[in-house]
Amino acid sequence: MTEAGAEAPVIVHRTRFSEFDLDSSVQRAIADLGFEFCTGIQAETLPFTLAGKDLIGQAQTGTGKTAAFLITAIQSLQRNPIAFEERFASEPRVLALAPTRELALQIAKDAEQLTRHTGHNVVTTIGGMNYERQREQLRNEVVDILVATPGRLLDFLGSQDVFLDQLDLLIIDEADRMLDMGFIPDVKRILRKCTPKDERQTLLFSATFNQDVLNLASMWTSSAEFVEIKPDQKTAERVKQVVYMVSERDKLKVLYNYVAKDQVERAIVFANRRDQTRFLDENLRNQGVSVAVMSGEVAQNKRVRTLDDFKAGRIKVLVATDVAGRGIHVDNVTHVFNYNLPENAEDYVHRIGRTARAGESGTSISFAGEDDAFALPEIEKYIGQKLDCVIPEDELMAEMPKAVIRPQRRPPSGSRSGSPRRSPSRSTQ
Repeated sequence: MTEAGAEAPVIVHRTRFSEFDLDSSVQRAIADLGFEFCTGIQAETLPFTLAGKDLIGQAQTGTGKTAAFLITAIQSLQRNPIAFEERFASEPRVLALAPTRELALQIAKDAEQLTRHTGHNVVTTIGGMNYERQREQLRNEVVDILVATPGRLLDFLGSQDVFLDQLDLLIIDEADRMLDMGFIPDVKRILRKCTPKDERQTLLFSATFNQDVLNLASMWTSSAEFVEIKPDQKTAERVKQVVYMVSERDKLKVLYNYVAKDQVERAIVFANRRDQTRFLDENLRNQGVSVAVMSGEVAQNKRVRTLDDFKAGRIKVLVATDVAGRGIHVDNVTHVFNYNLPENAEDYVHRIGRTARAGESGTSISFAGEDDAFALPEIEKYIGQKLDCVIPEDELMAEMPKAVIRPQRRPPSGSRSGSPRRSPSRSTQ
């Protein structure tokens, strides 16, 4: 009994994966990964998705939605097996579409871990990696789960190396990012090649749902359940945030002097343009910092090696654009730097969330110069708090050991600074 006047403690039920009637091979894989309790999105969506219902899920990055839809996919494959001799190569039963290479690779990695006891074959088709190897896999292997970015998948559909008319489950991840990146026409072309929506299960996930995304979701799903998970705590609230009011010319030395501090163990620096990532990479490297770049112009195999080196601690600072940064899921990132503030407030939360994963805390340092301070009011409104805007301390304004390397002026080409020299083909997505 509680004392008079005292409130009884609130008992919150946490859903265990064991509460679902999952195949034992799936349960073993979940246990191997050390998972016992479901996250919010998993607990709310699995009752619907395991029952075969279409679902539209709204949840932030890092809430466990990938595992939610993969567990559904693998359970479906286990409960509805098709004899091997009745299967053909090039005909996946599950398709997971992702907007970026890094996200696709992360989904594929998670899928391989969750299928370790079921024997299902996971194949990834993304741009920037060995085209012929992917083609041979599609042509010669029975594919259970195909993880793809839209551009490369369209290439293989066009060459008839893959067919989607035997699809049981379609997963569309980060639909809002698909829309932002201009991939919706490609996704529509892919869906026309899929099993009709009333003959397949469709799961669509997005961090945000504007009217455009909702309209697409209604076209692509049948009588879908809608689940919205609002995080208990916005990612931004777990991060110590500081904004340095600093001129464009002083940003680099403030960044270097801060990175040189002992407490910066592993950091990600976000820049808005590719030319800025090249500038930062060259200059930090010149000052003796172990640094690497993640941007759309870096070859995919190199990006994979870079991310592995960053996870292993061989690289201290990763300089990234938003598109490349979307797939960076690395624990123990102590600091995130916004060399430029993003125009989109949601991107700000996504960026600083790279340092507050799995309930940990972190530090975000943003630079607001004359070109990007205008973004502050919208960011503050979105995260629901005022940001601490300060002038850099004297030690951060100290000159760097070596002079700044300025980018060489290129001949006028009629393109804006920072744009690629040639437009990337769809297959290099």
